[in-house]
Amino acid sequence: MTSCLQKAALKRRSRYGFEKKIPISDKELQNILEQALLNTPSAFNSQSTRAVLLLGKHHKRLWEITKDILLKKIGQERFEKTREKIDESFLSGYGTILFFEDQDTVRHLQENFKSYKDKFPQWSQHTSGMHQYVVWTALAEAGIGASLQHYNPLIDQAVIDQWDINPSWTLISQMPFGIATDTPDEKTFEPLEKRLKVFQ
Repeated sequence: MTSCLQKAALKRRSRYGFEKKIPISDKELQNILEQALLNTPSAFNSQSTRAVLLLGKHHKRLWEITKDILLKKIGQERFEKTREKIDESFLSGYGTILFFEDQDTVRHLQENFKSYKDKFPQWSQHTSGMHQYVVWTALAEAGIGASLQHYNPLIDQAVIDQWDINPSWTLISQMPFGIATDTPDEKTFEPLEKRLKVFQ
């Protein structure tokens, strides 16, 4: 029997072509993020994940910042292909979600649970990954395409400065989204026999 969650997981794919619209309201979109933050598990219930939703001019500004930084980094000759990718994919979407992890929270855990001190940064990454997956799957279930990007650490400081982000928040990923206009490639799978062991 296939559960609703499993059916939703099948819809979640990396999408790169977008329309600048979504089939739900901005309030419903915000609710997806709120529910993910409230209900996604985290190590020691640390709740270290932070999210920033960029819409309209803020979404556009993020990708203009990214292009400006990349142009300076790689030069005009190599930049053209990157500019095209950003303009025709990420910038063409309705918005972008930024995922952060609060390092003050991580340090607090390290100070109070010294036996696990070395593990908390790793567990923080696990926490972020779960939040990203929950949001991505919820977007897919709502008819919204998305992809996961990682232009950090190149854009970290510019993002902090532009939106007055708490400097203890470390940027983990960027998730542009909108109504998908592309068709995802056929997914290939490694044999489950190589990936799963069952002992009964």
